[in-house]
Amino acid sequence: MITSYGLATLNALLNATAAICIAGGYLAIKRGERERHRKFMLAAFTASCLFLSSYLTRIVVFGDTKFAGTGAVRWFYFALLISHVLLALAAAPMVITALTLGLRERFETHRKIAKITLPIWAYVSVTGVLVYAFLYHWPK
Repeated sequence: MITSYGLATLNALLNATAAICIAGGYLAIKRGERERHRKFMLAAFTASCLFLSSYLTRIVVFGDTKFAGTGAVRWFYFALLISHVLLALAAAPMVITALTLGLRERFETHRKIAKITLPIWAYVSVTGVLVYAFLYHWPK
């Protein structure tokens, strides 16, 4: 039986996988390894799509999870969460655009979009793991 915690843990693992693949793709392209870069970025995109599917499933089936922290840490958590959500909304079309341009070998335009997209996408992936840690592993 799948639980809310199980899906949330899967979501964090998918976000972590995306972050690692984004970093691998960045390092590969910096070394001029275009094919390795392509594979890493397609893997990151796949992990992010699986995350979104799993996240939406968790929300529909189990609803929201409330943060139990208080005081300054609560303010920090909500600032992190707001930046994560807003940048995730911005990143989604940017990632699709960068991916499409790269796959169509429109590398000059791809490079311009990717320079903006990559750090935002990486931030969203890493902060997704942090949001999970705050929600499920913060001392109660």
